[in-house]
Amino acid sequence: MSFQQGLSGLNASSKALDVVGNNVANSSTVGFKSSSGHFADVYAASLSGSGASQVGIGTSLSSVFQQFTQGNITTTSNTLDIAINGGGFFKVTRDNLVAYTRNGQFHTDTQGYIINDQNYRLMGYLATSTGEIVPSEPAEIRLDASNIAPRATGDVLGGDAEMVLNLDSSKDVPTVTTFNYNNPLSYTYSTAQTVYDTLGVEHNITYYFVKTSTTGQWDVHATLDGADPQSMGSLQFDTNGQLTSTMPMALPTTWTVSTGAASPLGSGLPNWNIDFTGSTSFAGDSTVNSQYQGGFSQGSLSSISIGTDGIVLGNYSNGQTKKLAQVVLTTFPNANGLINAGNNLYQATSTSGQGLDGTPGAGSRGMLQSSAIEESNVDLTAELVNMITLQRNYQANAQSIKTQDQIMQTLVNLR
Repeated sequence: MSFQQGLSGLNASSKALDVVGNNVANSSTVGFKSSSGHFADVYAASLSGSGASQVGIGTSLSSVFQQFTQGNITTTSNTLDIAINGGGFFKVTRDNLVAYTRNGQFHTDTQGYIINDQNYRLMGYLATSTGEIVPSEPAEIRLDASNIAPRATGDVLGGDAEMVLNLDSSKDVPTVTTFNYNNPLSYTYSTAQTVYDTLGVEHNITYYFVKTSTTGQWDVHATLDGADPQSMGSLQFDTNGQLTSTMPMALPTTWTVSTGAASPLGSGLPNWNIDFTGSTSFAGDSTVNSQYQGGFSQGSLSSISIGTDGIVLGNYSNGQTKKLAQVVLTTFPNANGLINAGNNLYQATSTSGQGLDGTPGAGSRGMLQSSAIEESNVDLTAELVNMITLQRNYQANAQSIKTQDQIMQTLVNLR
């Protein structure tokens, strides 16, 4: 008699129960992927073969495969919680050891690096000084807490100041013909705009619009920080109320400005223009519809946000945003070839193939969702059913051994 078949069944069922137990234990582990046991039959080796009369000698657990199906996504209150909706792994590193994970529970350390609970640093493509992201070798993402530099109005990046307004065509020509910004009867409408110098110092420009005739001409005067007003020229509108004047208009360069700074207005500023393109002169209230300052003051990092494409944006106190980095996702030719290193981490092997880094949404890589986590993909109902089935298998194999024992006892008792 042979007990081998029953023993192999007990052993295989026990290992399969271990797999199910591990799945159940990790049903609440963020980013966990459930496993399933694969079984194989076992036959005795024979050089000559035994044909159809060959009897198996049991079973074995041939492999344990993880199921990399999508887990449910749950929202959280932490911006740095990131869920992957689709394929790919986060790439993380610690002490030059690279690992991969589906657990997107991240936070920052004292140096500004984005890390997980095991102090592995999240990797991605870093932005250049101008805020451009060029895919290259992924590096550790570090949030730069330094202030964003100011930009002067008229800077080559920011451009000139702009203003789109409507000047009431139904207004009468002022009765006071000599313009005086201290006398409201000498102009038709006025409005102000904030601009910036190279040091980020705010300056106030006040524009005064004087309707000079019924043919659609408006003279423009301006003051900077309360200095004596200067003439800027005229705006001409056609009979349809559309602006026909050539834009932009040059600001006066004779203003005397004192900001108390070491270099007031930087290098020869103000040197910007004002563009009124899009302005109209319809019958109706004079009003500013939109304006663009062309610059901004310095600002400190107030918060960050992460888009579905993995781009990490810094939001600053001056209302500006700046690209800081882009999270990368890594895919593998054979994800089941990864070594499970524990702590929700995987490591690449020759079986998994070389990891392929890329941006979220590219190829088979999924999109990201900030302030969210991917739950475990364990189906508790299915696992409990599997547990019952394996329990019955274990009992049946034990019964097989018991039957073999009874038969052997019968043979021993023969006289």
